Amino acid sequence: QLRLVESGGGLVQPGGSLRLSCTASSSTLDVYAIGWFRQAPGKEREGVSCISSRGGDTTYAESVKGRFTISRDNAKNTAYLQMNSLKPEDTAVYYCNSPWAPFYAWGQGTQVTVSS
Repeated sequence: QLRLVESGGGLVQPGGSLRLSCTASSSTLDVYAIGWFRQAPGKEREGVSCISSRGGDTTYAESVKGRFTISRDNAKNTAYLQMNSLKPEDTAVYYCNSPWAPFYAWGQGTQVTVSS
């Protein structure tokens, strides 16, 4: 089964930027579509963005459109989520996984905190 590891989170001020990485540790990533999800405290996990296996198709949640950019480098076995103009409401644990069910085992995610 595909195993994915998220990294790149941290504490950032409103308006700041972060780049998250999603690396496959068990297989090559280039045949898999990848989705980014997030879960804020007390809320359900929600989809943020996804990208096709070769990177030609991308989608975004309305709440992040124009601020977040998903990309991938299959040679590095890694997908990315560039997050700009961050807002306090973007605070959450971010995960990567298949964009749709059935999902792979969820990783630990990476915490993103947007606060002044």
